Amino acid sequence: MTDAHPGVEAAEQAAAMMTTAGMPRMPARVMMALVAARDGGYTAAELGERLGVSAGAVSGAVRYLQTLQMVHRLSRAGDRRDRYELVPDVWYRVTTGNAPLYERLADLIDRIGDDQHDDATARARADEMAEFFRFMARRMPRLIEEWEAERLTPGA
Repeated sequence: MTDAHPGVEAAEQAAAMMTTAGMPRMPARVMMALVAARDGGYTAAELGERLGVSAGAVSGAVRYLQTLQMVHRLSRAGDRRDRYELVPDVWYRVTTGNAPLYERLADLIDRIGDDQHDDATARARADEMAEFFRFMARRMPRLIEEWEAERLTPGA
């Protein structure tokens, strides 16, 4: 990492938080570096230089992020090296794409709880978790509507 790249310290701190939340370390670092990328993204070599890691580490991280549909590869005529950018509205897309899973997950957790005939603690744990996911399923459409209204309102 060099001081030639703005936002490095904040990107590393954000990546550490993403890692704490369960994302693998190198994909989190690559993703946060791409948040700070200028228009046109970074090549794998530029990501490696920015992060102080090998091309193999960048390649694996990019592959992981592409699988999650968070990063895409850009090819440009006359340029032999691909560039990588975050998918536009990545958090919005990931969140809205996962919204239908909450209700299905709640149903499956109910089934887990239903199988706990002799264990009231396990059943209560499953019930609470299922209710949380149902709450998320109910709230998610309204949160998305609020976000869309807010982002379309200048100065909000």
